[in-house]
Amino acid sequence: MPDRLRRFWDFDDLDGTEQRFREQLDREPDDAGRAEVLTQLARVQGLRGDFDGCERLLAEAEGLAGASGIAQVRIELERGRKLRSSGEAAASLPLFESAFENALASELYYLAGDAAHMVAIADAGRMTEWTERGLALAEDEPDAAYWAGPLLNNLGWQHFEAGDYEAALGAFERALEVRERDPTNADAIAFAREAVETARQALGR
Repeated sequence: MPDRLRRFWDFDDLDGTEQRFREQLDREPDDAGRAEVLTQLARVQGLRGDFDGCERLLAEAEGLAGASGIAQVRIELERGRKLRSSGEAAASLPLFESAFENALASELYYLAGDAAHMVAIADAGRMTEWTERGLALAEDEPDAAYWAGPLLNNLGWQHFEAGDYEAALGAFERALEVRERDPTNADAIAFAREAVETARQALGR
């Protein structure tokens, strides 16, 4: 898996996720690794709406990160997510864009894909631009391939909400094609099929 910490996440069970990350925090061999884990604990707090707690953990991560490129990218990503979730989408954009560039420079392609996806959903006016950037990365770099599905799904819903059901269907069908390349992710495939069906119904098909 291109993100070593992804396996600890269960977005439907934040308490369990937090426990797994706290256990991993004790297993990390160095400060840079602990900084990475702290960013994920910060994300848990952000998802709970505890933005002050999120920022405290990010500040702690900054104190441990040192020169670690991956820790710095994670800090930018999670601080950006915190700002967007707390209603400061405009302030989040420079952080996501910086995370994208820094991740590319460090060949952290999975995290670069995550950053592209976050810019796309944080700035509706540039969603198409950043979706295309993310898709190009996903095509060129196997570690970023996962992000093609979320990018296309989000683009499809933007088209759908704007009433452009034909464009939405095209994006959803592309998302389904991408999702089906990973048969282990049954939930994502099911959601993608449902989105295709929703767009077809809107078109009267």
